[in-house]
Amino acid sequence: MAMDALLSNYEDEDEEFTNGADQIPPPPPPPPLHDQPQDNNPLDTDPLPPSSSAAGQPPPSDEQPPPSDDDPDDDGGARKKQKPLSSFTSPTPPPQQTSSKKPKKKSTNVWTKSTSRKGKKKSKPLSTNPATIAPDETVLMTPIPRFPFDKSDDSPDAQICLSRVYKAEKVELSDDRLAAGSTKGYRMVRATRGVMEGAWYFEIKVVRLGETGHTRLGWTNDKGDLQAPVGYDGNSYGYRDIDGSKIHKALREKYGEEGYVEGDVIGFYINLPDGATYAPKPPHLIWYKGQRYAYQADGKDEPPKVVPGSEISFFKNGICQGVAFTDLFGGRYYPAASMYTLPNQPNCEVRFNFGPDFEIFPQDFADRPIPQPMIEVPYYGHDFKIDGPAENGTLEKTN
Repeated sequence: MAMDALLSNYEDEDEEFTNGADQIPPPPPPPPLHDQPQDNNPLDTDPLPPSSSAAGQPPPSDEQPPPSDDDPDDDGGARKKQKPLSSFTSPTPPPQQTSSKKPKKKSTNVWTKSTSRKGKKKSKPLSTNPATIAPDETVLMTPIPRFPFDKSDDSPDAQICLSRVYKAEKVELSDDRLAAGSTKGYRMVRATRGVMEGAWYFEIKVVRLGETGHTRLGWTNDKGDLQAPVGYDGNSYGYRDIDGSKIHKALREKYGEEGYVEGDVIGFYINLPDGATYAPKPPHLIWYKGQRYAYQADGKDEPPKVVPGSEISFFKNGICQGVAFTDLFGGRYYPAASMYTLPNQPNCEVRFNFGPDFEIFPQDFADRPIPQPMIEVPYYGHDFKIDGPAENGTLEKTN
């Protein structure tokens, strides 16, 4: 019975629907698109009624064309005619990224180097044939230091003494320029003349050490550091008072049996057989824009050469302490001394004697050549020339 009643109701509702098709109200509008599941297939999307524009979410204009007037599914005009979707105003879609590259902005940084190789020319390798080498290819120009070319306190009429130019500022000299004293740390002073060849000798007497004084005495070449003690670098060779050790390149080595004290006389012997042959060549100087430069055509410094059979030995009160250094580099060597005391203490003082009347001259040099006293070292000018005029058009005197 229940099934018959249900079928009877269904037939009545179907008859009412068929007879009153003109009175069927339009279906309710679909919910906004953001509430519906998204479908990527535009063919399955039904056209939206005009009420969907009020929701603010219209579909793209190319999803579904509007229905035509002769649509067979039309229900006889009961529904309102739909407007084309293109008539609805749709929000502007966000700009899509394209694969085209944006033009690079011109950099305003002046410190960056351009990476473009446009317009660059390949540099030609330097020629190794001396006949085809251009003057500007391998020339090395180095500004010369102030010393020894600009100033000297030696002259042909003077005798060897301690230099007022080649000394540290804190070193004080006596009036006769044979005694030197210093405080506030080690500083160096050297003689006005040096030797390049042969056997030579001089002596130094330790006049005063005091409670805190110390000395390092010996030889230095042209490049010795005046603001450091003798033996500090590779250009000087020293003899220490503390334990009688020798020092070179700031490295101490056992040498004498004991150190020397105040009142001792220290002798200094050097031998450079044929040393002039191994000495470095004098610099070739040129004028360039008002400045003197050392000129080297090959662009390389000349390596130092060892003088065969060369040596330095020290004597204490006339007794040889042994050979201290051998295989010296060629060059000019000067007598040198460096002194040290603590602040607020009297100067540590030494006195040079270049001969010929030595206080204690050694009586035995073994198989060494008998040296000449340093007083006999002749005056020598600087053996170099300057090519090109000076700023006033006249060459300066260089010797």
